[in-house]
Amino acid sequence: MINVLFVCLGNICRSPMAEALFRDLLKKENLSSNVTVDSAATSSWHIGSPPHKETLTILKKYNISSDDLVGRQLTKEDFEKFDYIIGMDESNTKNIFEITGKPNHPKIVRLLDLTDHKKDVPDPYYTGDFEETYQLISDGCRGLLEKILIENNLK
Repeated sequence: MINVLFVCLGNICRSPMAEALFRDLLKKENLSSNVTVDSAATSSWHIGSPPHKETLTILKKYNISSDDLVGRQLTKEDFEKFDYIIGMDESNTKNIFEITGKPNHPKIVRLLDLTDHKKDVPDPYYTGDFEETYQLISDGCRGLLEKILIENNLK
């Protein structure tokens, strides 16, 4: 089993959106039995909270399930549990390095480094642009899936 963890600052916008989107992508590719997906925050602000209402709205718009999305905080133990730990921006990625105690480890990657964008996923909590965030995360999830397929000989 391959384990993927998406991480952002609060775990109410970007990382739960990525979790839901990636689960949907895996389902469509008949890979749900090969890969588990979760999401977490680098902060403790929204532990136990559902995703932001606009995150839920955009997922509903694209007919993607938001079931079982609950905010939680990244732990040091997550490093051992997950094969891929995906940060939404450079700050999140640096925080993941600090929390896990594994600076610059190859299993920790910024999402859009897996695409041609090579930039941060903007936080829609501050920008208000959940559509842009959705589109960028969608591109990143496709890049991540390609990486997983190649690295795990699933292609």
